[in-house]
Amino acid sequence: MVLALVVCAAVVALGVIGLVAFAVRRRVIQRVGGTFDCSYRLKMPADASTQPDLDENGKPTPAPVPQTDGKGWVFGIGRYSGDSIEWFRVFSYAPRPRRVLPRREIEVLGRRYPEGQEELALLSGSVVLRCLHNGAPLELAMSEDALTGFLAWLEAAPPGQRVNVA
Repeated sequence: MVLALVVCAAVVALGVIGLVAFAVRRRVIQRVGGTFDCSYRLKMPADASTQPDLDENGKPTPAPVPQTDGKGWVFGIGRYSGDSIEWFRVFSYAPRPRRVLPRREIEVLGRRYPEGQEELALLSGSVVLRCLHNGAPLELAMSEDALTGFLAWLEAAPPGQRVNVA
């Protein structure tokens, strides 16, 4: 009986320690400033388009955006760090960012609102930003306010850097 109580107490203590570690890690990441909630799509659909939503004249492109199934999204924290964005998973103990996205390697293709199952996988009020990162498709989901800041950060690139913001 005593052994069972000790085991239960140890399990509860480990659970509390784990939750405190998540909170402390998030606080340490956000302490530097320049952070925002940002979901990252780790598993892009095989038929993800790499074409912009609008052509150079501002007219919609003929290729429609493929239907999404809402899979592959991971909730995280984005942090501005000089000329790159560091992306951290929320539910991780890793002290380092999972992805680093240099500003010069990001090209914005367009934006859309979550559809179908994505609405359940993402925070409410999120906007999905379709991008290219080193020529590969990439999707980030963030609030309207974070999106405004992200696009302003991209446009504020130093002279000489190629920046494409849709």
